[in-house]
Amino acid sequence: MLDRRTFVGGAVGAAAAALAAPAIAQGRFKVVVVGGGAGGATAAKYLVRDEAKADVTLVEANRTYVTPFTSNLFLGGLKPYSGLEFGYDRLAGHGVRLVFDRVVGIERERRRVRTAGGDALAYDRLVIAPGIDFRWDAVPGYSEAASARMPHAWRGGDQIRLLKAQLDAVGDGGVIVIVAPPTPYRCPPAPYERAAMMAHALATRGVRGARIVILDVKDHFVLQPLFEDGWVRHYPGVIEWQDPKMHGGLKRVDPAEMTVTTDLETIKADVVNVVPPQMAGRLGRDAGLADESGFCPVDAATMLSLRDPHIHIVGDAATGGEFPKSGFAANNEAKQVAMLIRAEFLGGRRLPVRFTNHCWSTIAPGDAIKNGGRYEPRDGRIVLFDPYTSQRDESEELRAKQAREAVGWYAGMTTDIFG
Repeated sequence: MLDRRTFVGGAVGAAAAALAAPAIAQGRFKVVVVGGGAGGATAAKYLVRDEAKADVTLVEANRTYVTPFTSNLFLGGLKPYSGLEFGYDRLAGHGVRLVFDRVVGIERERRRVRTAGGDALAYDRLVIAPGIDFRWDAVPGYSEAASARMPHAWRGGDQIRLLKAQLDAVGDGGVIVIVAPPTPYRCPPAPYERAAMMAHALATRGVRGARIVILDVKDHFVLQPLFEDGWVRHYPGVIEWQDPKMHGGLKRVDPAEMTVTTDLETIKADVVNVVPPQMAGRLGRDAGLADESGFCPVDAATMLSLRDPHIHIVGDAATGGEFPKSGFAANNEAKQVAMLIRAEFLGGRRLPVRFTNHCWSTIAPGDAIKNGGRYEPRDGRIVLFDPYTSQRDESEELRAKQAREAVGWYAGMTTDIFG
């Protein structure tokens, strides 16, 4: 358990600056990056490019990263688990110092990061990408322990493999329930792509009479007409989406009995995939960087924490406007942060801050839809100004092209992050 007294809020004063012993005066600028996902690994890589005069340390608890993005394709049998795994050796080759350890404290006044192994890593600028945690008690009857029976599978690793094993055991007449989360959450289209990939896996095995029920707390979801059209075309009668007006409210899940109770009915299920409401990862919250929403507010033009001017926050933990929480977004934010740090302290070129996001969702092999847009900082918030989305009347050729784009994007994105 982290001791909150470790973390000090408020602005950094003159005494704190003296304690920091800045590396700039010694000719080297120290950046510590915490979290080796799409945001953190990208930031570390782009900070050391072109032999920048910076000492960059990446702190990550795990030696292998499992991408949550495209993990639904693993459920659908379209991607092997090994295709989701990435290591950090090439980042080390670029000049990033790797520390595989768990962060136990951020001493904001001293500008130091403490690890479980006893390291105290000084920084002039800190970049954190703490990812997400779950509000376990927000779904009645659910808990972290319950996820061993009703997996969330919203982070890579054992959870996605557990859900895959459960899915592969569903037989004729089986029932799967997906409990979709409220916004904001990681990857808005993902629960609905997941339903399609589950249906595809069942169809591939020849399972008959199965039912996939999505219980949603929202009255609509992203790309809804496109998903519903795709479900009907590829998996007629299999996927059923229920909004709150239909199910009347989620009352309880029972992991022991594998039941989900709403005002409408109690469903006995073979698989229950509960995706709980989300918040910033614990590191950001315990460091005093989160607000009442549970996420960490940032200035849109810099991704600097509104709680600490020496800390940039990238990825799913940050909140600063209309930018979605996705791997593409995290990678994009991290590049902007690296550019800003290099421009401010290392003499690099500073370009106007712009963000982009693209998201592909696979409904079936050779049938992918997409949405995205361009974003820019306005009045401290990230604002969408050039959106686009797939249309229902797209040709089979275009959908197949978009499916190939999705495969190419993943290869390019993971190479950009870890290559």
